[in-house]
Amino acid sequence: MRVDRVALALLALSCAAQLACAQNAPWNYRGKYGPLAWGKLDPAYRACSEGHQQSPIDIRGARRNRALMPIEFHYISGSVKLQNDGHTILVLVNPGSYILADGVRYDLVQYNFHHPGETPVNGRLSDMDVQFLHKSADGKMVIIEVLLRENQDAPNATLSTLWQHLPEKLGATETITDMVNPGGLLPAERNYWTYMGSLSTPPCTEGVRWYVLEDPITLSRDQLRAFTALFPLNSRPVQDPHGRIIEGNR
Repeated sequence: MRVDRVALALLALSCAAQLACAQNAPWNYRGKYGPLAWGKLDPAYRACSEGHQQSPIDIRGARRNRALMPIEFHYISGSVKLQNDGHTILVLVNPGSYILADGVRYDLVQYNFHHPGETPVNGRLSDMDVQFLHKSADGKMVIIEVLLRENQDAPNATLSTLWQHLPEKLGATETITDMVNPGGLLPAERNYWTYMGSLSTPPCTEGVRWYVLEDPITLSRDQLRAFTALFPLNSRPVQDPHGRIIEGNR
C-alpha cells in the first residue's frame, strides 16, 4: 500500500498541536461521555474539570486596552485535506500560513468548526464558529475564533468550496486540490477580545491564548444545515472564568 507521506506529516502535526492523538478514553458532546464527564473519563483529561483557565468563557465586561497590537495575518492559498474526526470537520493545511501576535510567529496548523459557536458575547451564541489553531516554535498555542451568523443572502465563498467535499463518515478524508485561502473565513475588520484559556476539547490543555474576533462573518442557511446534518451539537458549554481578565483592543 502506498503511504501518502505528506498527509501523514500533516496529520501528525495536527495531532501534536491538538494534543489529541494520544487520547485513550472516548468522549463526545452528549450523555455519559459528554462535557460534564470529560474530566473523569481519563486522567489525561483532568484539566477539563479541575483547570481554572478553561475555554470557552462568556465575553462580558471586557477591558479596553489600546496598547494591544493588531494581529498580522499571513495566510496563503493552497490545497487542504478535510477530515471527519467524529467531533468536527478538521481542515488540515500545508505549512506556510502564520500569524504574528504580540510580535511572535504562530504557524497555522488546522482549523475546525463548531455549532453553535462556542464563545458567547454577553450571553449570546453565534450560529457557528471557526477556530484557527496555531503553534509557535516553542510550542505555545493560539486560537483565533471567528463567529459565523446565518444570512441567507450572504453565503461564504470559502465555505462553498469546502462544503463541496464534506467527508460524511467518521474517519473519512477528502482532499481539495483547488487553492483555498483560510483568509476567506476572516472578517474585514479584525479587532478582538483576548484571554488565557485552554483547548475546548479533551485533554483541555491550558495556557492557550484565545483571540475572539469582534466582527462576525456570514454563512447561508444551506451552508449551516449542511454542517449541522453531520454535527447537530459540537460545542462545549461556557466555563467558569475564575476571575480571568478579558481585554479588547478597541
